[in-house]
Amino acid sequence: MKFLISIILYLAFSNHAFAHGMSEADKHLVNEGSNMQFFELGASHMLTGYDHLLFLFGVIFFLTKFKDIFLIITAFTIGHSISLIFATLWSITADYYLIDAVIALTVCYKGFENINGFEKHFNIKVPNINWMVFLFGLIHGFGLSTRLQQIPLNEQGLLLKIISFNLGVEIGQVVALSLMFVMLIAIRKTNMYVTFCKLANVSLIIIGLVFFSMQLHGYQHTHYLDDFPFNKHEHNHLHQVQAATTETKTTKKRDISAYEIKDGTWHTHDDGDAHFH
Repeated sequence: MKFLISIILYLAFSNHAFAHGMSEADKHLVNEGSNMQFFELGASHMLTGYDHLLFLFGVIFFLTKFKDIFLIITAFTIGHSISLIFATLWSITADYYLIDAVIALTVCYKGFENINGFEKHFNIKVPNINWMVFLFGLIHGFGLSTRLQQIPLNEQGLLLKIISFNLGVEIGQVVALSLMFVMLIAIRKTNMYVTFCKLANVSLIIIGLVFFSMQLHGYQHTHYLDDFPFNKHEHNHLHQVQAATTETKTTKKRDISAYEIKDGTWHTHDDGDAHFH
């Protein structure tokens, strides 16, 4: 149980929980990359996309039959494949902070549904789970598309690259689901299962709310800089770090840009000390 609590705290408050955007390394790698590189990017993106993984964890939490898992994951897969492929192909995009905020709410929804919260507290019967998962799949796929569109995509062979990325996402999803399913089977055989059920699903709600607030925090700081200015002396913001960099604290001072704020790179404000968000 202590191990579970440690995982929950890590997911809720670690910078890495918000770092599954497209890094500069990813962008350079696939800018003119092959279909296989897009496949690998899709797989790694899913495996580091904690909001997607937490939602899927909630989806399969009480499922014990392979048929039920197959049907519900198929609904999710169809949903996110439709929005990922067509939104990317037709260059339909939106602010990724807002999309990720909505995705965070889907995590909250599944956790709340799993503890029977809608019927218990609001006397509301939840909609058909397969249709809801399909709908949420559309949202998650659109979120993946907004990330993919951070890369300057070459029109030549674009459809195959998008499909390769999507297939990578599917493989990453299968790997993650397999590990989750094995873990759930093991926990169901223990005497702490009832406690685990409540703790895990309440944690989904809490972590989803943390993710939601962090995405709104990032959106405010990148779109309303006058209303939500940065403290130029002491930054310790944990809002979304979009790119892993290899720069060190010896980075020279340079001018800031809105792009750098989003990317989490080292920069300065008004000739202040070099830092990152």
